[in-house]
Amino acid sequence: MSDFNSLDLLPSIKEALANKGYEKPTPIQAQAIPHLLKGKDLLGIAQTGTGKTAAFSLPILNRLGKNPVRVDKRRVRCLILTPTRELASQIADNIKAYGKGLNLTSSVVFGGVGKQPQVRAMAQGRDILVATPGRLLDLMSEGHIKYDQLEVFVLDEADRMLDMGFINDVKKVIAKLPKDKQTLLFSATMPKDIANLANSLLKHPERVEVTPESTTVEKIQQKAHLVAKLKKPDLLIEILKDETIESMLVFTRTKHGADRVVKKLAQVDIQAAAIHGNKSQNQRERALGNFRDQKIRVLVATDIAARGIDIPQVSHVINYNPPEDPKSYVHRIGRTGRAGREGIAILFCDETEVGLFRDIQKHIKLKIDIDEDQPFHEKLGLHPDAGKRNAKPKKKVSMSKKARRRRSFRG
Repeated sequence: MSDFNSLDLLPSIKEALANKGYEKPTPIQAQAIPHLLKGKDLLGIAQTGTGKTAAFSLPILNRLGKNPVRVDKRRVRCLILTPTRELASQIADNIKAYGKGLNLTSSVVFGGVGKQPQVRAMAQGRDILVATPGRLLDLMSEGHIKYDQLEVFVLDEADRMLDMGFINDVKKVIAKLPKDKQTLLFSATMPKDIANLANSLLKHPERVEVTPESTTVEKIQQKAHLVAKLKKPDLLIEILKDETIESMLVFTRTKHGADRVVKKLAQVDIQAAAIHGNKSQNQRERALGNFRDQKIRVLVATDIAARGIDIPQVSHVINYNPPEDPKSYVHRIGRTGRAGREGIAILFCDETEVGLFRDIQKHIKLKIDIDEDQPFHEKLGLHPDAGKRNAKPKKKVSMSKKARRRRSFRG
């Protein structure tokens, strides 16, 4: 497939794609769309940023647009389930843009905002509903959403649903869906629990897989800074003295850590904002909007809040804390180097995080160079070849009973 015109899509959808400047489909779109236009179930293994939102939304819009029906009160024709508010909003915005010329209705449902506007929207019925699990289950339990008109179900970011502890909520939603439907499951990775879910949910699915993790990693310039924990704020400020850095995404392990970084930067007049689970939806959307519009240079985020960020101009990703799960490292640095742009990823590693650094290198099967020239460099007892599979920890030398007794006498 060379371009979107070769696809059997409605003219208004092709026009919407042309207006957005999209000519050639991405690999996931080229592989998935033909199967989905035939109504087949699909298992898609692809990361955020590969174009998978269009891969599933274009065929859905085409299907619903070709077969308009009256949607009854509290009913939906398509349900798209996704883990975070940001990702839900992003998907909903794309659906509105691609379906601009179609007479289809859509809504987005998530927590952190008032429930009543969502209840009123669903009272009218919707062709497409994009939702996060928690709020969706609330509305379902109160009778505001029914599925007897459902035609298509999309489970997006399935592995992140598992990581965030939503998998039981997802199963509760699935239990209420009709069996006769087209089902799409997308996941960046395929752990055993997700593979089992896919086997039980999909009927004779087509499988498409694009952008292996190593490819994403290899195209981004990576380096590591070994630094004492207390010096991390100073190192970040030193990096930001480079005024050519226009947009930086900083990942912290905790919500409070994100807030602390923002305060430290504010002390030296660097504008930054944080997004995490303790922020209201309005605060999160304002921070994302200011970052997208380049009103602030730095956005500080936790993994969960950042899953839906899709901002092409991010030039630098800083892992202020290495993630506990090495797979998350790949997702984090994948926020830079988008749309053919160059990307730089820098990992901060303090004295407590050496093991995480090694785990990341083992997972990506690449050695991340350590920058020893940065002003806050610490050796931390970490050999430059840390992360190689044959690196072995030193054996702990046991102390003899007599030596231990002598040591105790010395006090």
